[in-house]
Amino acid sequence: MAKHISRQELKTDQVQEALSHGAEAVLSHRTALIYVVIAAAVVASAIFGWRFYAQRQSVKAEAGFNDAMEVYQALVVAPGQPPEPNQITYSDASKKFQDALKKFQAVTQQYPRTRPGQLSQYYSALCEEHLNQTSQAIRDLTEIKNGSDPDFAAMARFELAEICDQTGKPDQAVQLYNELLAHPSVLVPKPIVLLALAGHYRQSNPAQAAKFYLEVKTEYPDSSAADEADQELALLPLGKS
Repeated sequence: MAKHISRQELKTDQVQEALSHGAEAVLSHRTALIYVVIAAAVVASAIFGWRFYAQRQSVKAEAGFNDAMEVYQALVVAPGQPPEPNQITYSDASKKFQDALKKFQAVTQQYPRTRPGQLSQYYSALCEEHLNQTSQAIRDLTEIKNGSDPDFAAMARFELAEICDQTGKPDQAVQLYNELLAHPSVLVPKPIVLLALAGHYRQSNPAQAAKFYLEVKTEYPDSSAADEADQELALLPLGKS
C-alpha cells in the first residue's frame, strides 16, 4: 500500500526542490556574471595596458624624432669657422644628412605606428633628396602618399610634385598639384599649392602663372602668400602676364 503524502509534506518537498533549483540557477547566473566581470576586467586591463604602451612608444618616438631633427637642422659651418657653443654643427652638409637619415630611419623602424615614426619617414625622404638618392626618396614618399594619414599623404604628394618638376616630369607634377587642390590639407593649404603651380608655369606659360598668382591675391588678400604672389607677379616677363 502506497504511503499517503500529506499536502504539507508535498509543499515542503516542492519548496525544497524549488530552492534547490533556485540555488543552482543563482549559482549558475552568478558564475556567468563572474565570468563577464572577469572578461570585462581583462579587456579593460588590455585597453589600459595598450594605451599605456602606446603612450610610452609615442614618447620614445618623439624623443628620437627630436634628436634626429637637431641633426637635420644643424648648422653647416665653413672651414675654419668656430662652432657655435652648445649647438651641433657640421663642416660637411652630406655628412649631416647622412647622420640625420640614420636617426630618422631608426625611429621609423622602431615606432612605425606612431606619428613621430611616420613623420620620420617623411624626413628620411627629404634627407635622401639632399643626398641625391632620388629613387629611394620617391619610394618613401609614395608609401606615405598611399598611407592612411591624410595630412602626411598631402605632404608627401607635394614633395613628389616638386621632385617631378625637378626631374623633367611636368605632367605628373601638375597632376599631383591638382590632386592637392581638390583635397587641401591643413599641412599643405591651398595658397601654398597655388604658389607652387604658379612657379611651375613661370617659364613655360607666364600668363598661366599670373592667373594663379592673382588667384592667391584674390582669395587670400591679407596673407603672406598674397605678399609673395605680388612679388612674383612683378618679376614675371613683361608682356607675357
